[in-house]
Amino acid sequence: GESGKSTIFKQMRLLYGPGRSEDDLRMYGVVARSNIVVAIKKLCILCNNLEMEGDLDTESEEEGALGKMTVREAYDELTAYLVDKKVPPPPTIDLEPKGEGEEDWVGLNSTRAGLGANKDAKLCVALHESIRIVWESKTMQKVWDNRASMNIVDGHKELLDQVTRIASPKFKPTKRDVLVARVRTTQIIVEKYKIKGMKYEMYDVGGQRSDRRKWIHCFDQVTAVIFVAALSEYDQYLAEAAETNRMVEALELFHSVINNIAFSNSSVLLFLNKMDVFKEKIKYSDISAMEPFSDYTGAANDFDAGVKYFKKKFKDRLIDDELNDTFIHVTCAVDSKNLEFVLDSTTSIIRSDNLKRSGFLMAD
Repeated sequence: GESGKSTIFKQMRLLYGPGRSEDDLRMYGVVARSNIVVAIKKLCILCNNLEMEGDLDTESEEEGALGKMTVREAYDELTAYLVDKKVPPPPTIDLEPKGEGEEDWVGLNSTRAGLGANKDAKLCVALHESIRIVWESKTMQKVWDNRASMNIVDGHKELLDQVTRIASPKFKPTKRDVLVARVRTTQIIVEKYKIKGMKYEMYDVGGQRSDRRKWIHCFDQVTAVIFVAALSEYDQYLAEAAETNRMVEALELFHSVINNIAFSNSSVLLFLNKMDVFKEKIKYSDISAMEPFSDYTGAANDFDAGVKYFKKKFKDRLIDDELNDTFIHVTCAVDSKNLEFVLDSTTSIIRSDNLKRSGFLMAD
């Protein structure tokens, strides 16, 4: 889960499919606001766990009020409403439109987003100034560097950076907002595209353990499998199994998929995603410091060495086949130009490999 596969799926639609309906955009607007609240709540909890609340006091004394309140006052407000939940929703903030022309474009309820997301989205609108003050603080930026321990989604940084815009009544999600907003995949989603004269039917499936049994035995005539793993998750653990390293889990799942008889005649492509986050993270999080990857001998902040190391880890999971480097792509799912190039290459590889497997094209 959270490898970025659904973001790649959304990129496919942006590049080759129909545009989003206004109902879609409103749903993603609610989700983006909800993502902000979930992220800042986890960061507040982490700040407490790291015993850094004193840093907020020091920063408040040095900086004074940043708007209507100090950093510590804003933090205390968020903790009261989002973490402790000992107080009712802010009574001084009217979440309903105040007059003609001031209606919230996204709306305050989306049946498709779910009850929890709608509730969090309302809190985002109500508490956006406190969220902005806390997020922009020096202390919270230090807390952010420790986000792996709380499984905070890396992409939510972009949403937090723009909380004022996203909480505004005039907010209408952009293509970028749609890509960054995180909706967990809990069912099989199907999209159909026509690319360079050929028809493609793509399936997005849930990556969490609880979702895999829904799809792992469903496909027996698949032309290609795109397996997405996040390079940046080498120091993170599963939300559903806190003792399991996410990269180890990805390697084991890759092993079970790549060697599954159902995919014996399918092309397999490996997307090592979140290269941007990986490049930033290795500056302060050493790969070899993680027990499962203690055999890493490259430099602590060497991007190319780190990528080469994890490529080999995935290749080592193969039993009877080889995974040519042509079938491995290092990606950034939210970078449209990067994904357009990769997906164009991918469709060409799938066509060529399918012809070879069918006997219409000689293998190299």
